[in-house]
Amino acid sequence: MRFLPNSITVSRIFASFFLLITEPFTGSFFALYLFCGLSDILDGFLARRLGLSSASGATLDSIADCIFVFVALFTLLPKIAVPRWVLFWVCGIFILKGITFVIGVFRYRGLAFIHTYLNKAAGGVLFCFPLMYAYWGITITASLLCGLATIAALEELCINIFAKALQRDRKGLFF
Repeated sequence: MRFLPNSITVSRIFASFFLLITEPFTGSFFALYLFCGLSDILDGFLARRLGLSSASGATLDSIADCIFVFVALFTLLPKIAVPRWVLFWVCGIFILKGITFVIGVFRYRGLAFIHTYLNKAAGGVLFCFPLMYAYWGITITASLLCGLATIAALEELCINIFAKALQRDRKGLFF
């Protein structure tokens, strides 16, 4: 039982890579995509519920999340007519997250991914992207997602700069 949460996380990494060879917006794509999202919820829930939370598990979860996001973007963006302003905004978010990553590594001598409420909300909206895109189109969906992701990235940057110690499960800047 003690390896169950991390095993679920590792299965999300493998499922993410299978998305690379699956045709986007098909039934099999959405099945894998849904599995990745549900496994992200399940691994953390089980880790907390079974008292198996650990720094290494939280780091593995964050790595799995990053892989899933990169694979999803890599697979979906070529199939969507994305305006240039969205691409610039997404690049800006990646740069901001990269700066935060480097600051975290230097400050804490390791990976400093923080699971704030805003990061979780941005992840949830990102997960819903294909459905939101189908319903609202790219302008509203991208504005909502990029706006929330920018605020979450800025919050994480501020936490990494000003926090006295690394708290991976910190709920937010003022919590």
